[in-house]
Order: sequence, then structure tokens, then C-alpha cells
Amino acid sequence: MTSQNDLALHLYKANLEFYLRLGRLLQENSKRWMELGTRMLGDSIAETSAEVEQLLKSQDWQALATLPGEIFWRQLQQRMGDDQTMAQLALNAQTAFARGLQDALKHWQEATAQAFGGVYDADTLRTNFGEFLKPWKDLTAAAASAASSMQNNPTGGTRGEGK
Repeated sequence: MTSQNDLALHLYKANLEFYLRLGRLLQENSKRWMELGTRMLGDSIAETSAEVEQLLKSQDWQALATLPGEIFWRQLQQRMGDDQTMAQLALNAQTAFARGLQDALKHWQEATAQAFGGVYDADTLRTNFGEFLKPWKDLTAAAASAASSMQNNPTGGTRGEGK
């Protein structure tokens, strides 16, 4: 059994480890979002360059006059596929973040429970610590449920359908 002085040190270490995990998780999530944005920007630049090249290669006014309409329909079709792909990538990034957050909370909970376990008996911990962590459990359960429902319906519901 550890002393109450050691308890403070163990809790401090558990919190530092938790903050470190959260920091890494946020960096990884930021990296995913930046990669997604970079991909979208790169695709847009490539499309614009191809369209400008097509304009420069046009030899007559008639072909030049039909080009905007052709470009519009091609971009419309491309964007529909891109939107679904980007939505799936965004969902995967957020799901990975939610899982990482759950994992960080689980490890923090284990570390703090272990620190408290060295000072207090199990019944006291179960009663007091369980109530303390209830909001976190509810939050992670809600996040997991939302991510699951979004994965089951990646198109985002029926918005815009039937119009």
C-alpha cells in the first residue's frame, strides 16, 4: 500500500501521460485533416490546369464556345464522386480520433485507479470514482454511437433528396 504522498505523484504522472496522449492524438488528427485538404487542393489545381490547357489548345471559336458547358458537366460529375470520397475520409479521421480519445481515457482511468487503489480500498473507489467518471463514459459512448451511425450512413441522410 502506497502513502498519500505517493498518490499525488502517481496522479500527476497519470495526468501528464494523458495530456501527452491527447497532444499526440490532436497532432495526428490535424495531420489527417491537412492531408485531406492538400489532396482536395491538389485535385483542384490539376483540374484547373487541364482546363486551361484545353482552352489554349482550342483552334476555333465553335469549340471554344462549347467548352464551358463541357467543363461544367465534367466538374459536376467529378464533385459528386469527390464529395462521397471526402466524406468517407473525414468520417474515418473522426472515427480514428474518437477511438484514440477512448483509448487515452481508458489508460488514464486505469492509471488513476491503480494510484487510488494503493491508498483506498476497492469499495470506496468503486463508489466514488465511478460517479466521477460517469460523464466521461457517457461522452465516449455517445461519440462511439455517433461515429457508428455515420459510418452506417456515409451520405449524411436524405438531405437534398426528393427536390
